Amino acid sequence: MTNSAPQQALTLKQSGIRWLWLAIVVFIIDNGTKLLVMDSMGYGWPNRIEITPFFNLLYVHNTGAAFSFLSSAGGWQRWLFAAIAFGVCGLLTMWMRRTPVTNKMANIAYALIIGGALGNLFDRLYHGFVVDFLDFYYGSYHWPAFNIADSAICLGAVLLILDGFKADKAVKVH
Repeated sequence: MTNSAPQQALTLKQSGIRWLWLAIVVFIIDNGTKLLVMDSMGYGWPNRIEITPFFNLLYVHNTGAAFSFLSSAGGWQRWLFAAIAFGVCGLLTMWMRRTPVTNKMANIAYALIIGGALGNLFDRLYHGFVVDFLDFYYGSYHWPAFNIADSAICLGAVLLILDGFKADKAVKVH
């Protein structure tokens, strides 16, 4: 069943834009933790801080994307990833503007991804690399080091997937 009436535009107060405060919080926490790591830890493996039998704090630089993808590409990847981050943030902000503020899961997901993308974008533009410091491992296998921004992006992506299942379920019921 389709609705032939045009969808009324949401006001800023009715739209998900009101959730952008969460992106700002993610950005602040991400950059605060990165500054703390850079100011208080030595760089690299010899300076790791062992927290648990499966987790270290380990200050490293990532010039690539997730899992150091393209990290040895010669520098052009910095600008590619910055452009992608700008584009994704713009697109998600537009989607937030079109999403009702009451759709909390989608808006929280968008805000987490935007905050994380901006956190890593700041690093790329200011330092030329992204600061990573969370090192999880099992035995001798280490997951690639990551940061709060990466965690927010992943959590946001999971929430979007869950929200997609919720939306599909609602459509099928009607």
